[in-house]
Amino acid sequence: MAARDAIVIGAGIVGAACAAELAHAGLRVTLLEQAQPGTDATAAGMGHIVVMDDSPAQLALTHLSRQLWDNLAPSLPDTVEFDRCGTLWIAQDEEEMAEVHRKHATYGAAGVETEILDAAGLHAAEPNLAAGLAGGLLVPGDAVLYPPVAARFLVERAVASSAKFLADTPVASAQNHTVTLRDGSSLHADVIVNAAGASAGQLTPGLPIRKRKGHLVITDRYPGFCRHQLIELGYLKSAHSVSADSVAFNLQPRRTGQMLLGSSRQYTDESSAVDGRIVQAMIERAEHYAPGIGALSALRIWTGFRAATPDKLPLIGPSLADASVWLATGHEGLGITTSLATARLLADQLLGRPSPIAAEPYLPARFENAQKTGAHD
Repeated sequence: MAARDAIVIGAGIVGAACAAELAHAGLRVTLLEQAQPGTDATAAGMGHIVVMDDSPAQLALTHLSRQLWDNLAPSLPDTVEFDRCGTLWIAQDEEEMAEVHRKHATYGAAGVETEILDAAGLHAAEPNLAAGLAGGLLVPGDAVLYPPVAARFLVERAVASSAKFLADTPVASAQNHTVTLRDGSSLHADVIVNAAGASAGQLTPGLPIRKRKGHLVITDRYPGFCRHQLIELGYLKSAHSVSADSVAFNLQPRRTGQMLLGSSRQYTDESSAVDGRIVQAMIERAEHYAPGIGALSALRIWTGFRAATPDKLPLIGPSLADASVWLATGHEGLGITTSLATARLLADQLLGRPSPIAAEPYLPARFENAQKTGAHD
């Protein structure tokens, strides 16, 4: 049987992973990118490879993807800066320590190693944290990497499997097995994969995706200021906000010795400009947890847009409106983590292969069903 043709739109980390997976499976793949690989949301991401348990489906997808990153890690070049530094979820008080114990039990049931730290253990692990914090949950298997280089690595893997990569090739439309480029030319394929992130809705109208703006701050080199990815447990409350602007403490050590500070979420601002009010709120929140952070010198502040869905799960599978278009988008702040699992699930569906986890929670069809029942706005 002849190999099927597939066009993947978007060479961010999700699209690059999909192209690599499909090309490795024997499909004739063309990967299109409007600029250069690893730009836009990928370049604006923190690069956290993290298991999250906001829902059972999120836990299954992030856990699978972290396993896939672990499998890939020995092949990654040093420039990807893969670092299994672990995640420390920080509890301010006893109420949040109850959440630490809940997460410990949930992760344990899923086979994810964790360790509960009391106040003394937390201070020993991270001496620059504020006094008086109740404790935390250490997830030692989590990692960080440098997303733009990781995306380029996946593009190279796709090309090594005979994929064709076209940079600086913006797409005007994608439907009925045809991708029309902005220059008026067109390409045809059995399958079109829309992995255009926050812009995916421009190519596939009607997707339940909203742009969510975020800010990041990178500091000068301060090796050892923090040793783990640090996240306040209040981050989960911030992540649930679907309307109001919010910030939460999220600090990442880079292998360069720099510190990467997040995070913020905005729905109403679609400007790429830095919002000084939001950045100040991020710094003040960070100082609550790590008082010395205000003395660090910031080198750069930037913004990016995440593709968010109402249920905080990505769209992975066939489009409802056009059987030739498949979706790999809507990952919000977890695109770096879940890129490899997204590619695996997409390829498994296309090729009729068994998957390590159920695909149903991520299928775009769930929103059609929800609209029929009124389950989502």
